[in-house]
Amino acid sequence: MSEEVISEGDSLLVFTQFTEIGEALQDYFKQSFYYNCYYLHGGTARQKREEMIREFQDQETAPSVFILSLKAGGVGITLTKANHVFHFDRWWNPAVEDQATDRAFRIGQKKNVFVHKFLALGTLEERIDQMIEDKKKVASAIVGSDESWLTELDNESFKELIVLNKQAVV
Repeated sequence: MSEEVISEGDSLLVFTQFTEIGEALQDYFKQSFYYNCYYLHGGTARQKREEMIREFQDQETAPSVFILSLKAGGVGITLTKANHVFHFDRWWNPAVEDQATDRAFRIGQKKNVFVHKFLALGTLEERIDQMIEDKKKVASAIVGSDESWLTELDNESFKELIVLNKQAVV
C-alpha cells in the first residue's frame, strides 16, 4: 500500500504504539524502498522533532513516510502533507487513534484523507478492533453520533441541562 501511495506522489503517516516496531518500520522503508522516512517517538529531542515536521511538511520534499509512536505523535502536530494514515497496530482507546488520525486531517488539508487500520484475524488486534467497535456502538446509542439529541429536548429538559446546579455551589 505504501508503494501505491508514494507512486501517486502522496505522503503517509504510520502510527504504532511500540517503539521497536517504529524502528523496524523505518529500517524497512529506508532499506527496501529508499523512501524519505522520519520517525518520531517519545525520546525524540524537541529540536529534532520540529526539524522533521518542517522537512516533512515542505512541499519541495519528496513524498515521504512519517512513522510516529501513537502517544508522541497523537497531539499538537499538523502533518497535512500526508493524506494516508496507517494504524499499524491498534490501540484500545478509539479517541487516541482519532487524535492521531487528526494529524493529517487539519485546516490546510486540501486532499481526501484515507485511514487504513491493520489487524490480523485471530489476534489481539482483532479483539481490540471488536472492543473499539463495541465502544462506538454504546456511545452512539447513549449520545448519538452528533448533537441532534440536543434539539430533541423539550424546553424544561433543556433548562435542566444548562442551569447552574445550586446544590453544587452551596
